[in-house]
Amino acid sequence: MPSNKIDSKNFLKAISQLCEEKGLSEEYILDALEQGLVKAYKKNSGNENLKVEINLKKGKIKMYAQKEVVQLEDFISTGYQITLEDAQNIKSSYKLGDIVNVEVKPYNLGRVAAQTAKQIIFERVRTAEKNNIFNEFNDKKGELISGIVQKVDENFINVNLGKLEGILPINELVPKDNFNVNDKIKAYIIDIRKNNKDVPEAILSRTNPGFIRRLFEIEIPEIFEGIIEIKSVSRDAGSRTKIAVYSKDENIDPVGSCVGQKGIRIESILKEINGEKIDIVEWSSDISQFIAAALSPAQVIAVDVNEDEKASTVVVPDDQLSLAIGKEGQNVRLAAKLVGIKIDIKTETQIREQILE
Repeated sequence: MPSNKIDSKNFLKAISQLCEEKGLSEEYILDALEQGLVKAYKKNSGNENLKVEINLKKGKIKMYAQKEVVQLEDFISTGYQITLEDAQNIKSSYKLGDIVNVEVKPYNLGRVAAQTAKQIIFERVRTAEKNNIFNEFNDKKGELISGIVQKVDENFINVNLGKLEGILPINELVPKDNFNVNDKIKAYIIDIRKNNKDVPEAILSRTNPGFIRRLFEIEIPEIFEGIIEIKSVSRDAGSRTKIAVYSKDENIDPVGSCVGQKGIRIESILKEINGEKIDIVEWSSDISQFIAAALSPAQVIAVDVNEDEKASTVVVPDDQLSLAIGKEGQNVRLAAKLVGIKIDIKTETQIREQILE
């Protein structure tokens, strides 16, 4: 650096461009530049007490050695001290113990020192970029996102999401999912975290119940507009989902609106989840009615609810028992998750026998 004067116009332009490109404040970049120059000059001078001031308007960089004011008899010529007499020659108000900034001319900043300053700035900018990306996407947890498959491994799929990478573990794929490199993919963001290199990455899922919820919000206009509300979702990914919907507007059929004429509205959702079955049921504040709806497609005769124990007994016709329970207990299990209450199913015959006993 042949001089401590710089081209104000070009310097300002470079700082502004860097801030605009990286989405950073000028203060952050200048702080990084000051630290970089201090470190670079220390490498040559060995002086540990340095301070840098950058004046963008004047286009100047000034560097100071910070020295403590001491008595003449205590003065040690190490570069860290200044006598009281010399300090008061600079400004008469200085007293013992004060810190005096003595300007130094960093003409001897060589190529290696300049490269050190450049590297410090680069690291600060890179760190700021990572933090900005993390903060931007951290608010998107629980959202649906689209990307391009970059790599398919035996453990996970790497997804290009634009500013950051998505990690989709294999166990977060539904059984019928089959993706190859360059395929478009939709997934649900379950977490934003930094990896061991401090790089932000999104942890994705296609099995999470939230994935279904977000698909409905995108594909069904009444849900997107808030006319229909999704109350709860329960899911066996790849097999079956139950979703409870509700509308305050009595003129709106929430179930019919989600299905659409001849199922046209739900068609794109079923395609995205590879034909996974979806039971759309109407939510009710009457817990008994809600339980009966949740056990669809089975018919229900009666529901007895013990709200204190969060449990219920449901009576179904004898020929509806297997349908109500479902294969391997799936239907009743998903219904219980949807409602949030334990469900015990009994047939009419079983209830009669209990009454007789």
